[in-house]
Amino acid sequence: MTSPAPAAVLWDMDGTLVDTEPYWMAAETPLVERFGGTWTHEQALGMVGLALEDSARLLQNAGVPWGVDDIIAYLTDEVLRQLATTGVPFRPGARELLADLKANGVKTALVTMSMRRMALSVVDLIDFAAFDVVVAGDDVERPKPHPDPYLQAATLLGVDIRDTVAVEDSPNGLRSALASGAVSLGVPLMVSLDGVGAHALWPSLAGRTTADLRDLHAAHVLTRPTETRVNR
Repeated sequence: MTSPAPAAVLWDMDGTLVDTEPYWMAAETPLVERFGGTWTHEQALGMVGLALEDSARLLQNAGVPWGVDDIIAYLTDEVLRQLATTGVPFRPGARELLADLKANGVKTALVTMSMRRMALSVVDLIDFAAFDVVVAGDDVERPKPHPDPYLQAATLLGVDIRDTVAVEDSPNGLRSALASGAVSLGVPLMVSLDGVGAHALWPSLAGRTTADLRDLHAAHVLTRPTETRVNR
């Protein structure tokens, strides 16, 4: 007998569903350099998973003399321009897993700290109805690592957060998912997720199916908190 699938799977966007982190970095560096500053790869990595408001303040500290909203608008426009040119750069296995979830009737939400207009642009570029709801950075008062974005997604879907799996690539995102009560899966990309407390770490979503998420949820829903398990 198989376990029931989770009621919903909640997806981070940048770095989890789509590999857009290089796009953000490509927008940040020339912006800082325009005003005579320098922007290192290490500084760019430090922005992964941050709320856009916090990222904008770091860019201000690096010498960008714009307001927070102006910086966010600029970065968003630049990333959207790159997406329009290259299409959606799905992470390996992400599109296939998302399609399998939809085929199996599992609800899905996109939970991102990017602005709603960017999130909807990404969703519109996917060639099937991928998400039931979208929660974006401008939809919540308290961003990740607070639990609010994931709790809001569960409420909009009409499910108990404990009956969901959240998929993340950043420490801040995982902290948000864990604080919400979701079974939390880390799929690292640019930064390590060791020691954050994910219920499981998968090196990739390639080859993964709804059955894998069903088994993950069943293994951890009654035993949280638990040690991180690395599946290879």
